[in-house]
Amino acid sequence: MKPRNYSSEGVVLARRNFGEADRILVVFSKHFGKLSLLAKGVRKPKSKKRGHIEIFSQFRFSANRGKGLDIITEVEIINSQQNLRKDLKKVAVCYFLMEAVAKVTHDEERNLNLYQLIIDSINKLQETNNLKGLRKDYIYKLLTSLGYWPIEKVMSDPDKELEKVIERKLYSIRVGRKILEKAS
Repeated sequence: MKPRNYSSEGVVLARRNFGEADRILVVFSKHFGKLSLLAKGVRKPKSKKRGHIEIFSQFRFSANRGKGLDIITEVEIINSQQNLRKDLKKVAVCYFLMEAVAKVTHDEERNLNLYQLIIDSINKLQETNNLKGLRKDYIYKLLTSLGYWPIEKVMSDPDKELEKVIERKLYSIRVGRKILEKAS
């Protein structure tokens, strides 16, 4: 169980608006796994946290346990991934990476190897042009690290195997495939 006040670093997997000025973030943290956190007042124009908690940004945060959602109290950016955001194809692949982790993992299950896989994959994505290869490699590593796929077995259709695990289709798979097909 998390302490009342805690700190960690994490990557924003998803976000959605909540109320007039708040936002709910799904974060994969280094020390606590996947968390749903409430960022109060972040949608206000003068909010200091506003630019630090964009999707696939890596940041340090402090939070307080709440009755429903934990509340973010402090944020410090580590890497905003600005170079990545300039390329639409890479952004689409990164959305896929984040959605895959969000759907496959459970709340508050710490997995340091998975956290490192996310960070390493985002960094590789900024440097590579082999986006299809990166996606396939990421799905394979994701499913093997979580125990859904044997380590030595070859994966012929990674997207299909991922959809079997989460038992539904991912929106970003369809969008990402179309963008990558146009690039080829």
